[in-house]
Amino acid sequence: MLSIQRDSRTVEDLPYELVERKGVGHPDTMCDAMAERMSRYYSLHCLKEFGGVAHHWFDKVTLYGGGADIDYGRGDLTAPYRVKVFGKGAFRVGSVEIPVQDILFQAAADVLGQVTTGFDAGRHLVIEVGVVDHQGSGRGVSRYQPTSPAELVPLRSPGLVSNDTNLLHGYAPLSRLETAVLELEHLINGAAFKQRHPDSGWDVKVFGSRRGEAFSLVVNMPFLASHIDSMDHYRARKAVVQEELEAFVTSLEIGDFRMLMNATDRNGRPYLTALGSVADTGDVGVVGRGNRVNGLITPMRPMSIEAPAGKNPLDHTGKIYNIMAMRLAQQVHEEFGGPAQVHIFTSKEAPLERPDEVVVTTGGADESALTDLVDTAVASTGDLTAELIETGITLW
Repeated sequence: MLSIQRDSRTVEDLPYELVERKGVGHPDTMCDAMAERMSRYYSLHCLKEFGGVAHHWFDKVTLYGGGADIDYGRGDLTAPYRVKVFGKGAFRVGSVEIPVQDILFQAAADVLGQVTTGFDAGRHLVIEVGVVDHQGSGRGVSRYQPTSPAELVPLRSPGLVSNDTNLLHGYAPLSRLETAVLELEHLINGAAFKQRHPDSGWDVKVFGSRRGEAFSLVVNMPFLASHIDSMDHYRARKAVVQEELEAFVTSLEIGDFRMLMNATDRNGRPYLTALGSVADTGDVGVVGRGNRVNGLITPMRPMSIEAPAGKNPLDHTGKIYNIMAMRLAQQVHEEFGGPAQVHIFTSKEAPLERPDEVVVTTGGADESALTDLVDTAVASTGDLTAELIETGITLW
């Protein structure tokens, strides 16, 4: 199962590097967050009512945004956000109904309320549900049409097998550029920043490049139209925010950098939104089009194209091993030093605790100690499932 590749090279050794992050108010990230929250709420409901989790997946979530009346001093939503959910799941256990529509609506409302300003679910959200309980090829009826709670899967159940064939990757540590891009978005959409700058929007995108030791950062951050009186006011507020962001980058010990903020306003029009996202004016979001599990889009790195958000947390290895690969790479880095990569491959129906292949790339890890570390990680799939459901894991 385990193979070890000896390599100490890292992305920092490359002459050129590119990194991107779509912030929590970006429509694609909204869809990831909604899909995962839907899976959590559904799982928690099943555990509370039945003692086990009904099989489901809600990983095909699409947001097509609303309409807005935006001008200096005002920003009002004139048409609601529309969220479409496609997937499969049980609608009842025996004769007891699972309130799927209500669960999905509440999950979407909770997410959107956290990543916008002034969102009112009753006026601003419509949910369209395309979830079915049809049986899959080679599956028993109990998978989506359970006749009793005994047919559901309790947490930490032994003997589960992979629901799919998947290839996942993780790496550690983050490069200087990756850290700057990730932390800039975390700063802007953090609670303290929003208190200092209540006119700042949430649909933040940060793009970074490094050429040798020269860094370039592009930050897109809308302002709330109701807080901005004029173009001069907008420019003044943007200058204040950019000064703070540049000081933050300097604190990361990145000396040679330049920052471009809100490149879109080079057309002479300010970047204003009603609630803080371009979803306010009809932009579309889809699960899986944004950040990977470590929160970044990193084309210079090994990167899985799996879209884990909303997939069932019981046995979908595209979700479970995605988290495991990232965490295991971080453990290898912390335990043995140097850069680390982890690649996990599994085939459908393989036991969750025995993926087909685990490849670890590391400079100098002791083979016996590394084997123990990997064995412990792959034996912990039940704990990962419990964490995903009970406390949640950010996958974007």
